[in-house]
Amino acid sequence: MKKTSTKMLIEASIMIALAQILSYIKVYEAPFGGSVTAGSMIPLILFSLRWGIKQGIFAGVVYGMLQFLLGGSIFSLHILSIFLDYLIAFGVLGLAGIYRNSKYGALLGTFIAISARFVSHLLSGVIVWKIYAPEGMNPWIYSSLYNITYLGPELVISLILVGIIFVSVFKKFSDIRQ
Repeated sequence: MKKTSTKMLIEASIMIALAQILSYIKVYEAPFGGSVTAGSMIPLILFSLRWGIKQGIFAGVVYGMLQFLLGGSIFSLHILSIFLDYLIAFGVLGLAGIYRNSKYGALLGTFIAISARFVSHLLSGVIVWKIYAPEGMNPWIYSSLYNITYLGPELVISLILVGIIFVSVFKKFSDIRQ
């Protein structure tokens, strides 16, 4: 195995573990899954900014599997929900690496990644979780409102932290990105 591959896998493991730990620090937890955390997506976003989209998607999917195995089964056993709420929803966080060469690119990538996660959860809400919508409420509206309650604050937290970390760490060390 190449030195770069080993280094990438070690960093992925560390960032996945850190994301998992941060996911336990909850500011708000929605009744059927989803929560506002202490920036649990940040390690995966930073990993994507450092290593790129492909490796970021890999780390996100592994993290999604971990999230499901360590507690996601409480809320979902439907195969579409497993894919949409865990594997795809966290995998798309790898999209943060799309514009990784500047602070504004990092912020835009973060916005795109979390927006893609929102779309994945939105589709899951419309397909799987629509039974929880109040009678007569459009499932698209229900799913949008439900998911924005926790992903909106998560987006704000993530943008602030990525902005701070990118300026303080990524810009100071020219060799930090591959």
